[in-house]
Amino acid sequence: MGLVARNAAILLGGVALGASFGAGAAMAQSGGTNSQFVTLLERIVVGAGKAKVAIDTPQAVTVVDQADIDQKQAGTIGEILDDVPGVTMIGSERVLGESFNIRGIGAAETSGDEARIILTVDGARKFYEQYRMGSFFSDPELYKAAEVLRGPASSTLYGSGAFGGVINFTTKDASDFIKDGKTGAVRLKGSYTSNGNGTLVSGILAHRINETFEVLAAGNFRRSDIVDLANGSELPGSEFAAWSGLVKGTIHLDADQVVRLSYQRWNSDADKQDYAQTGTIPITEPTNFGLIDRTVDDQTAIISYENEASGNDMLDLKVQLSYSNTAVSQENPTSPVPSSIFVADYGYQTTQLNVENTSTFAGAGWENFLTYGVQASHQNRVADPLVGDLITTHPEGTSSSIGVFAQSEHTINDTLTVIAGARADFSTLTPSETVVGASPSEDVAISPKLAALYKFNENFSVFGSAAHTERMPTLDEMFQYQGTRTMNPNLTKEYSDNFELGLATQADDIFTGGDSVAFKATAFHNTITDGIASNPIQANAPYFINIAGMRIWGLELEGSYDSDVMFARLAYTFTRGVYTEDMISSNPTRVPHIYAGDDVQSIPQDKLVLTVGGRAQDLDLEYGTRLTLAANPLTAATTVPPTPMPEGWATVDVFATWKPQSGQFEGMEATFGIDNLFNADYRENLSMDRSKGRTFKLTLAKQFDY
Repeated sequence: MGLVARNAAILLGGVALGASFGAGAAMAQSGGTNSQFVTLLERIVVGAGKAKVAIDTPQAVTVVDQADIDQKQAGTIGEILDDVPGVTMIGSERVLGESFNIRGIGAAETSGDEARIILTVDGARKFYEQYRMGSFFSDPELYKAAEVLRGPASSTLYGSGAFGGVINFTTKDASDFIKDGKTGAVRLKGSYTSNGNGTLVSGILAHRINETFEVLAAGNFRRSDIVDLANGSELPGSEFAAWSGLVKGTIHLDADQVVRLSYQRWNSDADKQDYAQTGTIPITEPTNFGLIDRTVDDQTAIISYENEASGNDMLDLKVQLSYSNTAVSQENPTSPVPSSIFVADYGYQTTQLNVENTSTFAGAGWENFLTYGVQASHQNRVADPLVGDLITTHPEGTSSSIGVFAQSEHTINDTLTVIAGARADFSTLTPSETVVGASPSEDVAISPKLAALYKFNENFSVFGSAAHTERMPTLDEMFQYQGTRTMNPNLTKEYSDNFELGLATQADDIFTGGDSVAFKATAFHNTITDGIASNPIQANAPYFINIAGMRIWGLELEGSYDSDVMFARLAYTFTRGVYTEDMISSNPTRVPHIYAGDDVQSIPQDKLVLTVGGRAQDLDLEYGTRLTLAANPLTAATTVPPTPMPEGWATVDVFATWKPQSGQFEGMEATFGIDNLFNADYRENLSMDRSKGRTFKLTLAKQFDY
């Protein structure tokens, strides 16, 4: 399987690249025309500085839009991103057990990995870390897009420590539903999923009160019984019921000034739920934590002000104040193991202020966008045991930081683009008084980068970048202790040095008028030193230590084709990584890693995702199939009890969407799909559970305009 996946990716990548070069030559002869389609790589990226199309960004970035989310009939956040190169959902299929892995960074059972990938919702930072729990709780119905910026270069704008990258989720707006000449819209939606007998009921009201103010109100209820696995067994703890909602108002003060206010909430309340959500632990295992009554409540409130100031090149101001509160309450455990971790309230409360401005400078043949600003945040970590003593494995405290940054994007003759940026984050960790013997810790993290993109012509460009970032320890890593394990006052920050090289090509009118093709390849090499990890070998020693580090490298390919009658998408991920012993550590107390020379345990399988589909425009019908091939892995997440190393696998999904654009059925939408068509039984190497069984999906929606 590994050889098949690798050879298929190379073949498809070569075909796409060759077709693009050939099309470029054809356009040079014919003059070419602009395609009527926006391919995957021509989607607008707003999170990498000045808004630009993905193929013109000197960074690996993918934009998932509303059509992608609808076509997948995503029931979990993980399904939104399952065909983005370099991204792997880890943990489990449970809605409370999902975490992220980008370019080999991220492990569901590793403290601090949630801090190595930055998550935002409309710019508001989201973070959650708890043993045996996922890192993000929400519903796909709240969002219209997700941007994935891969690699540490994102740290300049988003904050130090983004070793893997950044994932930006964008919520829906009233303007997404209100048509020209209309005052508002009501959209009703229902979905059914055969595996788990899952249902979704969703409603949206979008209303334009006047020319200045519009508002959106959305509510969703999603539920599922226990999910069946492909091997015929069940996934315990996968049943759930969750409410979610969004209220969002947009005020246009004038043509340039906009104020937005939004509040979203996701809530799940379940009795007798498996304590372990990131992976199944059989009840026969002595490490099984039993069942728990658990309530999860996630809230995000944002107020923002934007002033594009079209008459002033020096002003393009964005100010945002946000509050995020993710709370987990647990009671009535069945575990025979006495511990204060079971009956407790956990949570993260984050207040953040972002102020950013872009000044534009221009001259003969050149243009410069200078973005600069400040970000301040204060986070409170809650671990309140309702029974017993303090929770030493989840120390309480606060984390405060102030980050200042600047990024210059300089373009010469629309040919050469150079992006240089730097950021400094000043952070303070303050343990609560319940953490005996601990004192506050202060540090500074620096994140510079330099990137360039050169266009040989309208069809072909090359790019490269160098980025450095530093990640300071989290409260969990700095102050955790238990039993004979102690805190580590000498724990230092991690360092990442990342280099990327790539090429991008695009062309129109290749096989037929109006079609379009695009292809982007990115190679990367990331060196991490003084990595923070739990101590695997020493008793009576600190719980967390600095290891020598690791090297992670790989290749990502993205391709797309669109025409009147067909479309295709290609995503390929190749990642490798080893623990290192030869790097010099800045921490004299560093311990050589027990796995020095071995493969990094969080490296995902090589994976190829190929989507091919057709369009019957006279019938308003789009249909297709998605093939996923995964190679034999080099390493895998540890299961309880231990199981054999997983192997390569292949799955096939099919889908069809009907969206009438006129006539008596205008405003209706019907989507049908089958995931894992052939009921393939496998284990993805970073998951502790086996694959979800064949799943039929059906969604019906209707919009009423007024």
